Amino acid sequence: MFDSIYSVSVTASQFFLMAGVALVAGLLFAWILSFRIRAQSRFFLVAALIPFVVAFVITFVKGNIGAGVALGGGCFGLIRFRSAQGTADELVAVLIAMTSGVAFGMGYLGYGVVALLGMAAIWFVFSSFDLFRHKSMAADQLLRITIPETLEYNGVFDDSFSRYLRAVEPVGVKTTGMGSMFRLSYKVRMKDAAQEKAFLDELRTRNGNLEISLLPFVEQGTAQL
Repeated sequence: MFDSIYSVSVTASQFFLMAGVALVAGLLFAWILSFRIRAQSRFFLVAALIPFVVAFVITFVKGNIGAGVALGGGCFGLIRFRSAQGTADELVAVLIAMTSGVAFGMGYLGYGVVALLGMAAIWFVFSSFDLFRHKSMAADQLLRITIPETLEYNGVFDDSFSRYLRAVEPVGVKTTGMGSMFRLSYKVRMKDAAQEKAFLDELRTRNGNLEISLLPFVEQGTAQL
């Protein structure tokens, strides 16, 4: 079961056996991931086909691993830079599918199935538990305050921050509105979540009632101030 099905040359029956196993395993892999990843149906279709596509390439460059690596790297580069940026979940799903495709392409169907469905099962189980969601981190929020360019923002909100916030950390400043306004971003933690509206109301009296947002804090979101 875990030996390569390929002999010196690839026969038609061996190829179609590989194709069938890769397609079925890929479909099961995508179906399992659909319970844990929010994505369009086209992404799951691609994830289901990637193991077979990679296996197809590896099969026909068998014996020339350099050509296989070059071709696979080129294909992955095109996928990465000619498509919209995906989430970390989607990127990992693509990498898992490509890795199993290499095993299928070398004729190791058993290892390919174990790698593909085993990783899907591990992913499903791990994502069911809040292993990496700590309560202290969940309390962090991203505060964005828009102010007019005429307002000196250094220290203008300090008294409000000390009254309502347990912790505050400046994240950055960005100009907006054709340079007529600034958007200040802070990583904050409220002392009392019930006082959130009172906190925002007090900030609105300082920034001329311009836009204010208080969002869940995620590291990737800090790049978009």
